[in-house]
Amino acid sequence: MSTEVANPNIAPATPKIHLTERAAKKIRALLEKEGVSPEAGGLRVGVQGGGCSGLSYAMRLDTQARDRDKVFEEFGARIFVDPKSLLYLNGTTLEYEETLMRQGFIFQNPNAARSCGCGSSFTA
Repeated sequence: MSTEVANPNIAPATPKIHLTERAAKKIRALLEKEGVSPEAGGLRVGVQGGGCSGLSYAMRLDTQARDRDKVFEEFGARIFVDPKSLLYLNGTTLEYEETLMRQGFIFQNPNAARSCGCGSSFTA
């Protein structure tokens, strides 16, 4: 019979979504434009069925977190994620790109096995 002793120095991996500084700045600007307090409001991100690769990303501004949401804050901006979506988005970095050819949020998702050409849907 073997017994395993948990190492108190090793913390379990905590689910996390990261924001780049540029993405946080854009979220704060969008909240301000809508008159939503950045201390209470944030960007709700999630995953829903559909899209050309099976799952698609969903985003919208929200005035506050819901009861079961996980809230992530970096660079003064907040992201709200429901527990089910977090399963697919854990480890993701949300970036904001603004170039001559393209403007918008980009999900850098390590859980995506394949993504479509438009970058808004993926297969886990």
